[in-house]
Amino acid sequence: MIYEGKAITVNMIEGGIAELKFDLQGDSVNKFNRVTLEDLKAAIEAIQGNGDVKGVLVSSGKDVFIVGADITEFGDAFKNSEEEIAEWALKANDIFNAFEDLPVPTLVAINGIALGGGFEMCLSADMRVMSDKAKVGLPEVKLGLMPGFGGTVRLPRVIGADNAIEWICMGAENKAEKALKDGAVDAVVAADKLQEQAVAMLQLAIAGDINWEARREEKKSKLHLNSMEQMMVFETAKGFVAGQTKGQYPAPIMAIKTMQKAANAGREKALDAESKGFAKLAKTTESQALIGLFLNDQLLKKKAKDYDKTAKPTNKAAVLGAGIMGGGIAYQSAVKGTPIMMKDIAEAGIELGLSEANKLLSKRVERKKMKPLAMGETLNRIRPTLSYAEFGDVDTVVEAVVENPKVKKMVLAELEDNVREDTIVTSNTSTISIDLLAEDLKRPENFLGMHFFNPVHMMPLVEVIRGKKTSEEAVATTVAYAKKMGKTPIVVNDCPGFLVNRVLFPYFAGFAGLVRDGADFQAVDKVMEKFGFPMGPAYLLDVVGIDTGVHANEVMAEGFPDRMKADFKTSMEVMFENERYGQKNGKGFYIYETDKKGKPKKVVDETTYELIKPVVSEAKEYDAEEIIARCMIPMCIEVARCIEEGIVDTPNEADMGLIFGIGFPPFRGGACRYMDTVGMAEFVALCDKYADLGNLYKPTDRMREMAANGESYFG
Repeated sequence: MIYEGKAITVNMIEGGIAELKFDLQGDSVNKFNRVTLEDLKAAIEAIQGNGDVKGVLVSSGKDVFIVGADITEFGDAFKNSEEEIAEWALKANDIFNAFEDLPVPTLVAINGIALGGGFEMCLSADMRVMSDKAKVGLPEVKLGLMPGFGGTVRLPRVIGADNAIEWICMGAENKAEKALKDGAVDAVVAADKLQEQAVAMLQLAIAGDINWEARREEKKSKLHLNSMEQMMVFETAKGFVAGQTKGQYPAPIMAIKTMQKAANAGREKALDAESKGFAKLAKTTESQALIGLFLNDQLLKKKAKDYDKTAKPTNKAAVLGAGIMGGGIAYQSAVKGTPIMMKDIAEAGIELGLSEANKLLSKRVERKKMKPLAMGETLNRIRPTLSYAEFGDVDTVVEAVVENPKVKKMVLAELEDNVREDTIVTSNTSTISIDLLAEDLKRPENFLGMHFFNPVHMMPLVEVIRGKKTSEEAVATTVAYAKKMGKTPIVVNDCPGFLVNRVLFPYFAGFAGLVRDGADFQAVDKVMEKFGFPMGPAYLLDVVGIDTGVHANEVMAEGFPDRMKADFKTSMEVMFENERYGQKNGKGFYIYETDKKGKPKKVVDETTYELIKPVVSEAKEYDAEEIIARCMIPMCIEVARCIEEGIVDTPNEADMGLIFGIGFPPFRGGACRYMDTVGMAEFVALCDKYADLGNLYKPTDRMREMAANGESYFG
């Protein structure tokens, strides 16, 4: 034994090879935390002082290689100044440099996932052999960062600047085939042959048959590109990436600029440029928001896992009401392996549901995401039926009939008589109170909401809505089923609109008020898209469906009349009266034509302006700040209310609900993170500025208290 620590051991194996093994005690994965970095430093020093070592093999004692840096731990370091963060990154890099400078050849055997710092460790070795099951990559941009342990320096020198820009700016996890093709690894072997092949390759290097010193020198030198080539590569990439990110995500551009700056430098100067760029990004609000989302996601996964203890398995499901929504739910269940009955009262509904599932599966086959045989197997998991005959062994049912309480109550009562006493019954309602729907049920403890978002196959969120009488077992079983379907479940308590629609409609109300006061709906859309939403409010209403919007708005107005009942006729109501329902019938605020790919493309329609003229005051230009304030304040206050009333447990879950449910800009981190970024005192002052617009703009007492005490949601 050359070295033994809590995260790393070093042992001599055959032929003078020292095996440096990552195996973090008390954790299921290897990651770079303080313990691992300290161990790595000590392990390298032990190897340096051992004259018997002829080569170093780096391996992992876990299923993964190294998943990356421990962001929960390093996140604390980001509270320091830019200079201190850069200094911290350089100190960590001293360790990787010491490894790279060992006087013997080094080789990494990548057995599983090697991401971020894990892959940067691989790059600091002379050679890399990868299992055909492993994945490698530098995903730091997804956290609003860029590589900080030498990734922007070593990767371009190993795989070329073009490839490195793609790897770093896309932040993808690359399979073995891609890694080998781009030159990021030297060989790909079967998982069970990895150790054997890695040792054999290292022995070749020790024997002098592989020029490991030349490889090392390449990584430590300038990039082999003349000034014209450098300009072509980096400037073209900056232009392309700026177009993709719309200037909302600074990390990819910073990474390119850093690689460009370091192109004519050796290792030390290049790493200095990297540490400065990394530190600058660590202090941005975008990075804080995206790291926050990552941590929120971890919390959601932990909470969902906690429910596993009380959940019953869903081995067979059912959906009531076929159509587009029912077909989407059936597809999602079947594609993830859970057989599902699809019941409707009419053959036409069944056909529509099956054709929706078939269409989604055909697209998967077209994109080579699925083999035709698997498509057939998946379709066989969807059992269409017009009766309840086979409902005796169904574990979980999703009711997805028309959004009408009378119809839903009738269907749910009928359903209860046709399923087992312990079957969990859920309603895919988007706004109707779960307690209202449970009023006449015999077993309300087995009933709750399971709100999917449209289109089901694309939207990651499922709201699991707990009624007053819903049992914990029912909640746990529904969470487990949602997870099994590949969705992110968030548990909320019952109220009109639940979480997502309850906070979305005040946003629409802010938009309606702007249009009433003379704002151009197209201008509002453009500003909110620039703010970071995938589509502005008018376009979103068209996509949701104006008829759906009007119905949901009525529910919200009835539930919260003090602030959500409009005292004026809205432009949305005008669209509805004129049967302009949005994308579904080709005309709403915009009209929709089919593009070459068969997708609806929005086109400006002057008729809209004529139709809304009676409900709009004189046209007025608003600056972006005012448009943002008038749309965002009502949404943010409503989120605060949901937290204060216990509709949602934590600000983390509220923010994730908005990101996954309505496309809230991820780089802003959600409504709570957005209020934190603005500062609660500043946000409350902004609300007061617009107080004359009504109760939707009046902050809660708790918000005022937070403002006075300098409190924030995320500390």
